[in-house]
Amino acid sequence: MRAFSQLLDGLVYTRSRNAKLALIAAYMRDAPDPDRGWALAALTGDLNIPAVKASAIRAIVEERVDPVLFAMSRDYVGDLAETVSLLWPKRIDQPAEIDDGSLTLSAVIDRLMKLGRAEAPGVLGEMLDHLDASGRFALLKLATGGLRVGISARLAKTGFAQAFGLDVDAVEEVWHALAPPYAELFAWGSGGAKPDPRGTPFFRPFMLAHPLEDGEVDLADYVAEWKWDGIRVQIVGTGDQVRLYSRAGDDITATFPDVAEACAGIHAVLDGELLVQGEAQGTAEHGGAAASFNALQQRLGRKTVSAKMLSDYPAFVRLYDILLDGDEDLRELGWSERRKRLEGFASKLDPSRFDVSAIIEAADFAALADIRLGSRDAAIEGVMLKRRDSPYVAGRRTGLWYKWKRDPLTVDCVMMYAQRGHGKRSSFYSDYTLGCWSDDPAAGGELLPVAKAYSGFTDEELKWLDGFVRNHTLNRFGPVREVEKSLVMEVAFDSVHDSRRHKSGVAMRFPRIARIRRDKPAEEADRIETLKAMIS
Repeated sequence: MRAFSQLLDGLVYTRSRNAKLALIAAYMRDAPDPDRGWALAALTGDLNIPAVKASAIRAIVEERVDPVLFAMSRDYVGDLAETVSLLWPKRIDQPAEIDDGSLTLSAVIDRLMKLGRAEAPGVLGEMLDHLDASGRFALLKLATGGLRVGISARLAKTGFAQAFGLDVDAVEEVWHALAPPYAELFAWGSGGAKPDPRGTPFFRPFMLAHPLEDGEVDLADYVAEWKWDGIRVQIVGTGDQVRLYSRAGDDITATFPDVAEACAGIHAVLDGELLVQGEAQGTAEHGGAAASFNALQQRLGRKTVSAKMLSDYPAFVRLYDILLDGDEDLRELGWSERRKRLEGFASKLDPSRFDVSAIIEAADFAALADIRLGSRDAAIEGVMLKRRDSPYVAGRRTGLWYKWKRDPLTVDCVMMYAQRGHGKRSSFYSDYTLGCWSDDPAAGGELLPVAKAYSGFTDEELKWLDGFVRNHTLNRFGPVREVEKSLVMEVAFDSVHDSRRHKSGVAMRFPRIARIRRDKPAEEADRIETLKAMIS
């Protein structure tokens, strides 16, 4: 554990991207198998230890530490693992770290993986007794799955690739076909053959788009499609198996069995947008009816889907691209050629579950801008611009694909509650619950929560907001503070929908802070009726 905890310390306290890569690469070269494989899984978010929950950690620390002291320390530090690692009392009769092999990274993970929930607290306590503060922090981060050390999964894979002189895109290509601790991957890095996962339904990295900030593109070189507000999905069929993957590479087949069954037997890899069929939303001009993201959200994250859910929220996929047709890899072809292949392939699929994303016909870029401005369909986020000769390449490549989102909607809200952030923000109140008035506040209207936002502000603004929360706290509810209802914040969002889950009756899509309105009294913030009028 010592080498892994030192790696985490280095990543937490290192700001430079190149320095972080060097730390990861050095660990991947020097650490033994399978420790380095498990470390890579932890850094990329692919390690799941279900038996250890935050409640179990709180229970064991409160047996050793005054609960009041722990609660005050937790509130000050902001991070559970960091608080426990610093507070855990050192037993005089225990060495700082034992060297019998039971606390190597792989041994720790193997033990944690086999734990039942009842025995997890006791075993975790024994391990904590034998580790120093850095080791305790690493252990608790592993156990809870919340590493948050300032790196992305892509950065961790890049560090691995640099360690062995591999191309990170080639690593991404086979990543989702392999499982921790990635013995085949390290064998390849040490001079062995590249893993060949053909015949298994594995995920390929998506091609992504850059935002179109300013300027325009020539529609002779680019084609325009609608940017749909669902979730990006990849359908992978091997002839006898079909899997659906989210953009993060998560297998969501069980959540959408209706879609998987509708394409059983295909031998291809397709890229598209997963949506829920709608009645009022969507038009023939846009390519067919699709409900808002709020409808799709009823299906997301469910391990089992009832017959009623399948009936009330039937899913379908609006196809964008085809990566493989049988064993033929089409990704090197230009977009126009892939589009023809996609249209031919899609014609053989169930039309109630699959269609092809429509092309927007526009004489020039100015005409396209007018079309974009006129579209406020609930299921449309904006426009995609794809270079007609672009190959399908993983990640974002300059000049190939652009996303041109419609301008956000905005309302003025009042801060109601604040909570500490995570990772580097764990010392700041950076997550805000915001409300609008149910009616005229002078006539007895009350503030009702309409959104939670934690982005859109600068570091300097965050410091000011944190100070406001601390100086205007009315009540505390665990890690949450209720604040004086006096600060107005302009909130930008992509769309708003009816919601039965919220007392206000509405829910925003992608809310973020646009401006802090210190000049505006809370009574002048918007009412919920204003939000409801924006529902598409």
